[in-house]
Amino acid sequence: MAKTTKYKAKLPNDDGSIDYTAQENDIWGQLITRQLDWIEETACQEFLNGLKLLDLPLDRVPQLSEIDEVLQQATGWSTEPVPALIGFEQFFRLLSEKKFPVATFIRTQEELDYLQEPDIFHEIFGHCAMLTNEHFANFTQHYGKLGLAATKEERIYLARLYWFTVEFGLVRSHDGLRIIGGGILSSPGETNYAYHKTAEITALDPLTVFRTPYRIDIMQPQYFVIDDLTHLTDLTKLDLMGIVKDAMKLGLLPPKFEPKKSTA
Repeated sequence: MAKTTKYKAKLPNDDGSIDYTAQENDIWGQLITRQLDWIEETACQEFLNGLKLLDLPLDRVPQLSEIDEVLQQATGWSTEPVPALIGFEQFFRLLSEKKFPVATFIRTQEELDYLQEPDIFHEIFGHCAMLTNEHFANFTQHYGKLGLAATKEERIYLARLYWFTVEFGLVRSHDGLRIIGGGILSSPGETNYAYHKTAEITALDPLTVFRTPYRIDIMQPQYFVIDDLTHLTDLTKLDLMGIVKDAMKLGLLPPKFEPKKSTA
C-alpha cells in the first residue's frame, strides 16, 4: 500500500483547518458536481442517505471536522488525516479504531478523470457517506481488526475482500444493481463502466474473492455483488481468516486482465 507518489498531504493550520487554494476548491467543485449527475440512478440508497447527512459543499473542499461531526453521530466513526499513501499496519490499525484514513490532498486538473492514489474527494465522497451506515461501518472496523492480526502473506489475500466490497462493490436492490464501492462512486468513468455491465458481475463468495487477482490501474474486468447491506454483517460472522488460509492453499484464479507492461 505504501509506494511513491507525487502528491503530498496538506497540513492543518493553527486552528486545525486546512487551507485549500481557489484552484483546489474549483477541482472539488468540478468533481462533485459531475459525479452528482451520475449517482441518483446508480448509487445504493444507503449511500444517498449518507450523502444527504454529510451535506457536502459544492464550492469548496470540506474540512474533516465537518465530516467527523456527522460520522460520530451516525456510527461513532471519525476521519484521520494521513499522507497520500500509508502502510498496511497503519491502515488496519486506524480502521480497527473506527478512524477512516483520509489523504488531505486533491488531484490535479490533469488527473481529474482517474487517479490511482486516494485523494480527499475519493475518501470523502466515495467512502464517508457509506460510513454513516451501521452495516458498512461495522464491516469496515471488523476488516481492520482482521488485518491488524494477520500475517504479511495473509494480508495480501485479505486485501481483495476490501477491494471488491468497500472499493469496488455492488449491491442488489429492487431497482437492480447499485454501487457501494468508493472506487466506483468517486469515478465517473468507472461508474459508467460498472453500471452498464461492461464487466463481469459475480455473486460475492469470500473464497472466490480472496483468490481473484486485480489491478489498480485499469477499469475492473470483474465486480462482485452482495444481496443487501446486511450481507456485510453476515460476512463478519464467518471465519474469514480460515477462508483466507483455504484460499492461500488453493492459490489464485487466472486473472481476467492482461499483465501490466514493464516500463523498464
